[in-house]
Amino acid sequence: MPLDSHIASVTDRIRERSRTARTRYRDKIARAQEAGTRRAHLTCGNQAHAYAAMGPQKDALVEGRVPNVGIVTAYNDMLSAHQPYETYPPMLRAAINRAGGTAQVAGGVPAMCDGVTQGQIGMELSLFSRDVIALAAGVSLSHNTFDAAIYLGICDKIVPGLVMAAASFGHLPGIFIPAGPMTSGIPNEEKSKVRQRFATGDATRSELMAAEMASYHGPGTCTFYGTANSNQMLMEFMGLHLPGASFVNPNTPLREALTTAAAERSVAITALGNEYRPVADILDERAFVNGIVGLMATGGSTNLVLHLPAMARAAGVLLDLQDFADISARIPLMAKVYPNGLADVNHFHAAGGLQFMIGELLDAGLLHDDVVTVAGDGLHHYTKEPRLTEAGLVWADGPKATENDRILRPAQDPFQPQGGLVQLSGNLGRSVIKVSAVAPERQVIEAPARVFHSQEAVKDAFKAGEFTGDTIVVVRYQGPKANGMPELHALTPVLAVLQDRGYKVALVTDGRMSGASGKVPAAIHVSPEAADGGPIALIRDGDMLRLDARIGRLDVFADMTGRTPDPVDLSDNEDGLGRDLFAVFRRNVGSATEGAAVVL
Repeated sequence: MPLDSHIASVTDRIRERSRTARTRYRDKIARAQEAGTRRAHLTCGNQAHAYAAMGPQKDALVEGRVPNVGIVTAYNDMLSAHQPYETYPPMLRAAINRAGGTAQVAGGVPAMCDGVTQGQIGMELSLFSRDVIALAAGVSLSHNTFDAAIYLGICDKIVPGLVMAAASFGHLPGIFIPAGPMTSGIPNEEKSKVRQRFATGDATRSELMAAEMASYHGPGTCTFYGTANSNQMLMEFMGLHLPGASFVNPNTPLREALTTAAAERSVAITALGNEYRPVADILDERAFVNGIVGLMATGGSTNLVLHLPAMARAAGVLLDLQDFADISARIPLMAKVYPNGLADVNHFHAAGGLQFMIGELLDAGLLHDDVVTVAGDGLHHYTKEPRLTEAGLVWADGPKATENDRILRPAQDPFQPQGGLVQLSGNLGRSVIKVSAVAPERQVIEAPARVFHSQEAVKDAFKAGEFTGDTIVVVRYQGPKANGMPELHALTPVLAVLQDRGYKVALVTDGRMSGASGKVPAAIHVSPEAADGGPIALIRDGDMLRLDARIGRLDVFADMTGRTPDPVDLSDNEDGLGRDLFAVFRRNVGSATEGAAVVL
């Protein structure tokens, strides 16, 4: 199927905008490729240090006869999604040895759990952890003794940070290996209802704890379609996973077979093999467009609107919010996974999952097939699904029809004709809204503003019964320069309760919502942020605001001429639980529209 003209036009625009940056990037990669892996050029002392613990493999490494694969791991057992990685290094080493290579754990990167830090001080470090992960992965690979890299990471900031590092070391082939989602617990909608009942005092803390523990109950990724699972989708659409690897549960024979196959593939795609596939060849403008298409078709996390520009910039590709908006306007919403629907990712996978969706989008001409992937040339490899047979792991043709059209639909018969994200612009600047779970009648809200400087203040006002009519809740000084741009997920139950009471309610903020944001309209990532002199700092209680997701507008109807920002004390954001260590990040971070990055 020929590529859709609309998608082609956006791709051409990105390519032209990125021409200078991409040329610089490719020149840098070419120099690294020409120099080659430096093992043979290290001093004897350097090499002795590098191979001291490698046992009988030392000689092969010294002579440069075999490829050496560096493993960068985000293992910890604070994250249920990453707990299975504890056993991966021995498994990977054994598989790579059988394939004729050697492997070393090059280093570890931090991986914080946003589920633990939601609404807590630690959340103010969350977004910045992405850049720390990129830096830590860069340190891991700086030994310059590797012919390829394996990246072990899944959750919110971890995959974007690892992709940034993989792009920086783009002369090396790289494969991302997931661990899969936990098995299904109680339905997400049931958990959400308990949260709302707790917010109104109609459920006890014991009931809330029981619901949460029944939802997050074992090893693997949380099963709702938040940022972690959006990341996994992204790695398939961009060709950095093996096909069908994303949503296979941990500790199953198929999961182990896919992990082993990825390890073996990492050896085959080195420059010492016959299928050299450096990351720089994979991560071009077509791959990033494919990733955005996947985000829109699945109704994925708004966090990727921040992460994708940062990832792309690391590869010399410059994305703009308008690219997201224009692709969203053309891509059908094909999936309904919580919070956009009742199903979880296990149900989505069983209904046909990514293999069905990629096949449908390719057939409709809405994806670039002419891309490089770790599996081979062409995204069509990702229409195949892995199966375990007596002969071992094979990839067979994926599903041609959905198994459940309440969860997954064909491109020609979608849930909505357009994707899940809309860019908003107006006299408050630029922002983004996720509309895939917002009812059509709630996508236009005009109401007086109520201004807050923290989500705790919103919750206190709610408990005091101060919300008695239609309201647009403005929560400002939540951007990256102010306090690291924490997710404001704790507001979801409160605002959902107000909406269920019949009020028209919306959120406007220079902060973030998590991938779990749902049915309440939320204009997020407002830029410029309040701490950077943005107009959002001038809004006063009672100002009329209008959020119109249908035409992409966000405006305040008030004469703000001569206003100055209210005095705001941000000193509480400057120390405690590591916040003082990140002062340099807050001072130097870029805008949300460019990915809120520090290192790029």
